[in-house]
Amino acid sequence: MKIEFQGLTKQYDQEHIVLKPMDFSDDIHTLAIIGPSGGGKSTLLRILGGLLQPTAGRVAVGGEELPADESALQKYRQRLGFVFQQGGLFRHLSAIDNIALPLEKVHGYTRQEAGRRAEELLDRFGLGEDGRKKPGALSGGQQQRVAIARAVAAKPKLLLLDEPTSALDPEYTNEVLDVIDELKNEGMDFVIVTHEMGFARHACEKVAFLCEGSLLEYGDSASLFAHPKTHQLDRFLSRLLEWNASE
Repeated sequence: MKIEFQGLTKQYDQEHIVLKPMDFSDDIHTLAIIGPSGGGKSTLLRILGGLLQPTAGRVAVGGEELPADESALQKYRQRLGFVFQQGGLFRHLSAIDNIALPLEKVHGYTRQEAGRRAEELLDRFGLGEDGRKKPGALSGGQQQRVAIARAVAAKPKLLLLDEPTSALDPEYTNEVLDVIDELKNEGMDFVIVTHEMGFARHACEKVAFLCEGSLLEYGDSASLFAHPKTHQLDRFLSRLLEWNASE
């Protein structure tokens, strides 16, 4: 998936510049966006997803320049999958209905088609016995697996994940990362904002390091982790990996 931006900027006022002007162009299969909190990672992801308009600059995904009007953006967003920190599940709906309803209402599936697709994905992600449960009856890891199932149900051209494990205990974190890794092995293109450095290093082909609104480093994950070029990335990795030698 080709991702490009030129002069991409996001600011809310003269003193609150979230993303400083940046240029980027590459074919992406699996990309991890890493960096300290407040560096602009989630903002960049939301701009790529058409959920947030940049202040200035050009953005193109898959050769398609992001439109400015809302009706065109809605059509663009329908071709993407989104997973957020808390999953964003409808609390009053069962797991199966959380997956099936968007297929029916947004993507034009019949009720029967949507139900079959939802059941297929629940089985695939180890949730076949939990389809009738509402989110409150599921563990954090199960909820995020349902959220991922919903995001990939319509077979999006690109999956965007914004710190999908940030609110999870370690055991549930591994559940969710395993599912994302399976999707990668099946050819799903994705961009993930994450603080899980082991996943960024070993499961993602490319890594982008954002710090204070600037794209300071980008490249192959193995090379970027082994040989950081900026003191900011070197310091960031040293702090995160200090207590995890296995990374």
